[in-house]
Amino acid sequence: MQEDKSNKTNEVSEDKEPKSREEKRQAKKEKKEQRQVRRLIPIWLRIIIIFLLAFLALIIGMVVGFSVIGDGEAIEVLTFEFWQHLLDIITGVE
Repeated sequence: MQEDKSNKTNEVSEDKEPKSREEKRQAKKEKKEQRQVRRLIPIWLRIIIIFLLAFLALIIGMVVGFSVIGDGEAIEVLTFEFWQHLLDIITGVE
């Protein structure tokens, strides 16, 4: 009984001989060819989506901040005149 187990383990180890480098490369290449990744959203589109979401978060933050903290009208922060007035105050024109 003991000999049967040892013979089985020897047989298993003999079957799995170490592969050569070339065989390993070939197996890796075949595996890569089989596994082609198809992305639902391409990377370039992901980058555009991230920038749009960041811009949207900036706009929402300005509107909420100006209307809640500044007690101003929410849409006023999006007008050109508001930003021109703000730049005039910063540069000391006004």
